[in-house]
Amino acid sequence: MARDISDLVFDPQELAEAAFDDDLLRRYSVRSYRSATAVLQQRAPEEFETIKQVLRAFTISSTEIRSPGGNRMEATTRFARLAGAAGFHEEVHIEADLVVKLKAGKGQSAQEVDRILRQDYIHNHMIDFWKGRVAFDYEWNSKDQTYDRDLYAFRSFFEAGVIDVGVIVTRELSNEFFKSLGHCLDRLGRETDQTVAAKFGASTTGTHKLISRIAAGRSGGCPVLAIGILPENITPE
Repeated sequence: MARDISDLVFDPQELAEAAFDDDLLRRYSVRSYRSATAVLQQRAPEEFETIKQVLRAFTISSTEIRSPGGNRMEATTRFARLAGAAGFHEEVHIEADLVVKLKAGKGQSAQEVDRILRQDYIHNHMIDFWKGRVAFDYEWNSKDQTYDRDLYAFRSFFEAGVIDVGVIVTRELSNEFFKSLGHCLDRLGRETDQTVAAKFGASTTGTHKLISRIAAGRSGGCPVLAIGILPENITPE
């Protein structure tokens, strides 16, 4: 019988959670792909502590979830401010040309016989935040194909030697949780006919869709830490 790929590429859950204090584990889920937490601890300990500080400072209110705003609601802007204040650069793009050299002969005396320039070999992949050796993304209510974009960006940055690990913060909130919030609000704070559960439908982001894409290898060899926002991170107002 074939083994599930998740058992091979994701770290044991107890090892992933051991890198976080209990206060964060009550508010966030964590899944570590290809030793992401170990890489953060060993290769980017300062950035890892900074990310945990951002997570501690960040909350979302139920009123924000019920209000208009889509992916760029106030909580998303607030997350970006926290990351920026922690020293992360925002909306970082990567572009690279590839120079291909052909040489005839052996050893150091081989003569170059041709050179090819492949412009835009890596073109305009973007990550939300970057610092040191870490890419850091936040997704709240984008279409789930956004995860593909994020993971391919991680892969490009990793294969270019720019980062050692990628971190994505997204939501891990069930349909039942959204049902419990009732109806959406309009811009004046009045209840509408649309339910919160309908607003955050099956085609939008969630950790289960992120994990399946990571397991499918979208990020290549880049280690990825997936962090899910849990109901305990949602405040009443």
